Amino acid sequence: MKEFKHFINGHYVASASGNTFENRTPVDNSLIGLVHEAGKAEVDAAVRAAHAALRGPWGALTQAERTALLNKVADRINQRFDEFLDAECRDTGKPRAMASHIDIPRGAANFKAFAETVANQPTEGFRMDTPDGRGAVNLGHRTPKGVIAVIAPWNLPLLLMTWKVGPALACGNTVVVKPSEETPATTTLLGEVMNECGVPPGVFNVVHGFGPDSAGEFLTQHPLVNAITFTGETRTGEAIMRAASVGLRNISLECGGKNPGIVFADCDLEKAVEGTMRSAFVNCGQVCLATERVYVERSIFPKFLARMKEEVAKLRSGRPEDSDANFGPLVSLEHREKVLSYYRLAVEEGATVEIGGGVPDMGAELNDGAWIEPTIWTGLPDDARVIREEIFGPCCHIRPFDTEAEVIALANDTEYGLAAAIWTENSARAYRVAEQIEAGLVWVNSWFLRDLRTSFGGAKQSGIGREGGIHGLEFYTELKNICVKL
Repeated sequence: MKEFKHFINGHYVASASGNTFENRTPVDNSLIGLVHEAGKAEVDAAVRAAHAALRGPWGALTQAERTALLNKVADRINQRFDEFLDAECRDTGKPRAMASHIDIPRGAANFKAFAETVANQPTEGFRMDTPDGRGAVNLGHRTPKGVIAVIAPWNLPLLLMTWKVGPALACGNTVVVKPSEETPATTTLLGEVMNECGVPPGVFNVVHGFGPDSAGEFLTQHPLVNAITFTGETRTGEAIMRAASVGLRNISLECGGKNPGIVFADCDLEKAVEGTMRSAFVNCGQVCLATERVYVERSIFPKFLARMKEEVAKLRSGRPEDSDANFGPLVSLEHREKVLSYYRLAVEEGATVEIGGGVPDMGAELNDGAWIEPTIWTGLPDDARVIREEIFGPCCHIRPFDTEAEVIALANDTEYGLAAAIWTENSARAYRVAEQIEAGLVWVNSWFLRDLRTSFGGAKQSGIGREGGIHGLEFYTELKNICVKL
């Protein structure tokens, strides 16, 4: 029986209480192993190890030495690529083709990309006059923020965890990571890589468990945690924000979304269909940036809808190792029941189910897994719950619109503001509309295209703060001013 233990101060540690919980694959619901649940003692040990490491060998490293070490970590992940790939696919059920293209290589690359970003970002400097005529010089200087609590999600476990751990370590911080209870494997495995690469003990720590009255709550409330970064649903983000207010710890929250896609009649139709298909159905729709509301200019609405249905019909569900499969299960049976509740609600609210809407028959070997059909709806009113609430599954509602002003109002009619996609060949229109969309990230004729030097984060209830490039430095470091009298 495989065990997923905590990684604390360079060692794998079992829970003193003996409490464990099951880790099952969503492919067929078979048991992968048992995960140790952290109590207050394990969380305290991890945070104190991270705190001590700030004043140990890690704190004495130069920026160049840290960069070299993090590059080594990235290289070692790629050397153990197949192990990380197997662990990620067992936990999530996603196709190996997808995970080998996105999750593992981009997860590894985060260490290199952010180390290079930190090394090449300048600070500010000002010369000022003084009454004695000699002057003074003011220099900006960045120092590590301290111990960073990383609360990582289950949809892209390695990628979104290293998206936070990479810049945190590059800036000289130490981390305590709580991966999702659904997907503990790759974060646990990363502890081995840290040891193999010579990362000092206590720099990278992992505690497993749940949120309330478990590892998540104990970690976010710990007084030695200096900042908290989180990706997940808005309700959890609100709880973390309340915890962070005690002690005035800094937070970075990337929360829910109900992202719009806007398709104008002058778009490249095939490009728009291909991009919208990816944005709605990749990773079984379990992407915070996914498009769940699609608005199509009326003159091309019938053709666009027909093409989307044709492409959805081509999606093939199967085991991760099936080279012909391009569509995996949801992460768990529990999450499938949530998504299915919205499938049922859509019908109750008056939707036309254009395709999908249920659970596929996967055969005796796989029917116990968390499989679900990709689904398209039309005909719902704009105030329907299915239109307003985040579902986080492989589904979208497609609605016609008539004017630019109308579709901008529809796109912004949400409490969320994470991302949007615009499809048009008119560059003036693209920029004009993008300026008016209330979201942290707007794509034009693309989706999920990311330059790590640029800002990332949400507006409204989709989060607080920005990461990426210099914006990540603002969160992961303290900027002090050093004034030197000449």
